[in-house]
Amino acid sequence: MKKRILSGIQPSGTLTLGNYLGALRNWVKIQYDYDCMYFIADLHSITVAQEPKTLRENTKKAVMQYIACGLDPKVNTIFVQSHVHEHAELGWILNNSTYMGELGRMTQFKDKSKSLKQDSIRVGLFDYPVLMAADILLYDSDLVPVGEDQRQHLEIARDIAKRFNSQYHAEIFKIPEGYISEAGARIMSLQDPTKKMSKSDKNPNGYISLLDPKDTIISKFKKAVTDSENVVRYSESQPGIMNLINIYSCVTDKTPEDIEREFDGVGYGKFKMAVGEAVADALSEIQKKYEELNSPENEGILKDIYASGAERAQELASKKLRQVYDAVGFILK
Repeated sequence: MKKRILSGIQPSGTLTLGNYLGALRNWVKIQYDYDCMYFIADLHSITVAQEPKTLRENTKKAVMQYIACGLDPKVNTIFVQSHVHEHAELGWILNNSTYMGELGRMTQFKDKSKSLKQDSIRVGLFDYPVLMAADILLYDSDLVPVGEDQRQHLEIARDIAKRFNSQYHAEIFKIPEGYISEAGARIMSLQDPTKKMSKSDKNPNGYISLLDPKDTIISKFKKAVTDSENVVRYSESQPGIMNLINIYSCVTDKTPEDIEREFDGVGYGKFKMAVGEAVADALSEIQKKYEELNSPENEGILKDIYASGAERAQELASKKLRQVYDAVGFILK
């Protein structure tokens, strides 16, 4: 049997180039080698304020972008997280196998709550890793694609699973492993290359949306932060240029060494233009497929995809939750 991979992305806006190069492109490459389950993490998205109409639209957009990027709904289980109520139910149970101290040590919580007043920090933001653990453990996931920013969350999911199994003297949960793709790339903000590219960036010039038109893409790359050295070199002392080289490498399959040679003696202006052109070309096919899906006549097809995905996911999730209920001591219906 194929090993199962599970992952999801929040629908907090149009997906970015970082989502594509860091996750989605790799999902497409492995989709026929694993039993892949990919969801839209709408439950996670409400840890910050969301406008209901926009959230619904962004969730549908995310499903379409998954498919436009190349995920085949016939071989992948694609679903919306909130359509499978077992995620929230297992999350509550796992809260009781999790300690405040270990959640308080989560780096992502510290970073996101730093700018908030103590009395305005939502419990959901603090509790986010427990729901993520529920996402993973519901499906006996063998592998979870994770970047550096999510590694801590996978570790706490593993700890919770081991603790629950020990507490109830049963091997209820499979202990998941991290999946690190060799082709993975951590794409940084174009305006602050010390931070990951994010669709929640307050500066729209910091990220490339998968649906940005070509002129916008090139304009954003022209404005990308670099340095005063004016040398295209893959060096940690030049984080802005290093980020642009990573992006160009991903969309052209050229090595950083090849790129350094290609742009030896060439100024940053021409290099930025080349990166922008290459990215626009790489996204053009995705945008074309997205527009085909984003039409009234295809609305029924889209609903069928996430409905059938949720049906398969719930079939697996309900069996696991029933095992959990039995282990905990609940009376089964």
